[in-house]
Amino acid sequence: MENLLYIFLGLFLLIIGGNWLLKAAVALSLRLSIPKIVIGMTVVSFATSAPELIVSIKAALDGFPDISLGNVVGSNIANLGLVLAVTVVLGSIDVRRSFYTTDWPVMMVASLLFTGFIYFDGLLARYEGIIMVALLFLFLVYLLRFQKTAVVDDMPEDDELLPLYKTVLFLGLGGTALWGGSELLIDGAVGMASTFGVSDRVIGITVVSIGTSIPELAASIIAVIKKEKAISLGNLIGSNIFNLLAVLGITSIITPIAVVDQRLLTSDIFWMLGISFLILPLVFFPKGLRLGWRDGVLLLLCYGIFVYLTLN
Repeated sequence: MENLLYIFLGLFLLIIGGNWLLKAAVALSLRLSIPKIVIGMTVVSFATSAPELIVSIKAALDGFPDISLGNVVGSNIANLGLVLAVTVVLGSIDVRRSFYTTDWPVMMVASLLFTGFIYFDGLLARYEGIIMVALLFLFLVYLLRFQKTAVVDDMPEDDELLPLYKTVLFLGLGGTALWGGSELLIDGAVGMASTFGVSDRVIGITVVSIGTSIPELAASIIAVIKKEKAISLGNLIGSNIFNLLAVLGITSIITPIAVVDQRLLTSDIFWMLGISFLILPLVFFPKGLRLGWRDGVLLLLCYGIFVYLTLN
């Protein structure tokens, strides 16, 4: 019971911490007159990936690498199999051309690169992390120079120029909440793993990864209910690219990540590759460049099978 309380409290702090950090980041960018395209690709991406990054670094430093890896691999599966699935079940979304020219190919390259780095020796080394972060930097430069339309601010009315003291306050509170939330979430997750006799990998790939994907899921459902443009496929794919190249890249630069539970290598990463690949044919069939409720049901079914097999 205590572990469950830690997990819920940790997730709550991660969600509000990420939200506060996002508000502060956008306000700071507006104050410094940074172009919106740059804000979208850098500041906002970093802020919304902060929960995954903080949790992964904390888990790796505390000696729980499978929570760190499971968090990212599980988040990538959840972003497509759960968040995107729920979004398109509630309302179909149109897919932009940048999906098959840029977003999806880069996500697959990042996924295959990560798989290649970790599959053969079960270790994500420091130099491999540097390569991943360098690739992310090149991707961002490419987007900013050649694909400016790929970044759209879905809710520009939320952008607010806060007074300087509020910006600093939100930065401080957001950072503190993320740190405290990661402490509680890791403690609760490790405690739950030992209580139920399951591996850190199982907890990381289910409880922790779904928890850190909750902000995206909440944003999607709210957007559909308000009949506003739902979270785009591009945003979710961007989040997956960021999780692999930034979160695991930065974490492995700080401390190399070694696999403990081999099912991460024999099962989980192949589920991640499979569900990432599946998005391509779903986007083109049966209706070109559109995802509808049938696609959502199929993705939810895949995600349900994945969670069932992980827990058994």
